[in-house]
Amino acid sequence: MAKKLKLKYFSPGEIFKGCSKKKESKAALEVWEKFGKDKKFHKKIIDGVQIKKAKEGNIVADGKLSIFILRNLATYKIWINAPLKVRAARTAKRDKIQFKEALREIRKRQKIERTSWKKMYGFDYFDQRKLADMVIDSSKLTVNQTVNKILKCMR
Repeated sequence: MAKKLKLKYFSPGEIFKGCSKKKESKAALEVWEKFGKDKKFHKKIIDGVQIKKAKEGNIVADGKLSIFILRNLATYKIWINAPLKVRAARTAKRDKIQFKEALREIRKRQKIERTSWKKMYGFDYFDQRKLADMVIDSSKLTVNQTVNKILKCMR
């Protein structure tokens, strides 16, 4: 999306996972277990950097809490949805792990995220769908098809 629109790209999750030497799903779980439940960490490192980048403008922010955090700054807010089993299959392929392991990791991380963010921010992050300008089910779409669908609707 950012490439097609010639904008900068920012992912708060990359900062979060960058605090670990592990890759993708395992990194996210490790960071959650170490200090991910620390509200100060989220407010300063994740939210603070995200807000700063958004204020600079011309950016595509891709984060699980981005709709909520940037609700007053974002021009367009999009919630991309896919069922748990679809996300697990994609994770298994990306991380080169078994489907059951990916499913287990996603369920574990999602439970931690939902509980922790509810305490930190006072809402279930799935409720951001209500704040979105557009909700897309990407379960049967490739990345390019998803991006093209968003661009078509934005026009």
